[in-house]
Amino acid sequence: MTTAFHEILFPLDIAFGSAGGPERRTEIVALASGREERNARWAHSRRRYDAGYGIKTFDALSQVIAFFEERRGMLHGFRWRDRLDHSSAAPGVSVTALDQTLGFGDGTTDSFQLLKTYGAAFAPYARPIVKPVAGSVRVAVGGMELEDGFDVDVTTGVVMLSEPPGLGDAVTAGFLFDVPVRFDTEYLEVDMSAFASGAIPKIPLIEIRL
Repeated sequence: MTTAFHEILFPLDIAFGSAGGPERRTEIVALASGREERNARWAHSRRRYDAGYGIKTFDALSQVIAFFEERRGMLHGFRWRDRLDHSSAAPGVSVTALDQTLGFGDGTTDSFQLLKTYGAAFAPYARPIVKPVAGSVRVAVGGMELEDGFDVDVTTGVVMLSEPPGLGDAVTAGFLFDVPVRFDTEYLEVDMSAFASGAIPKIPLIEIRL
């Protein structure tokens, strides 16, 4: 069964006031000697957010309820803009076509998945980016930015070149991106009297893997 996903962005003004971040799953076994063995259960991190922190007005609350209903609760996924991490470049730096390495040419491959790499010295983590922002992707081959000769599927994050890069040529890209998420609850509990007193409703979201 195909997972339903709506190519729509959660309201930005609310998302940018939210809380959340990446989660990992690690299995830790304590040995008789007192030492530990640790195994990563997930190859990729999974992000969780609480949109409730971004809701400051009744209008915003009403907007989220309408968005929740249209997504049918947890049924349909949607795009979420992470204020802290939504660019291939460092915070405050403009996107360039040289930001992230996607791979190297072998003379035959002409499609490359967008990636964002975290860290460098010990165990760099390459995160697949599957929801780039339309019109934001810049691509370079062998250090030279392409003005044309490529296409980007903004629903999968795959870059398709009109011709395969030469052997060993680096394929790089810069971009803005969203996180595919869904609501992590079937029930939005709204206490109007508490909200009027400054209480924050919980509206949990979780990243989905497509």
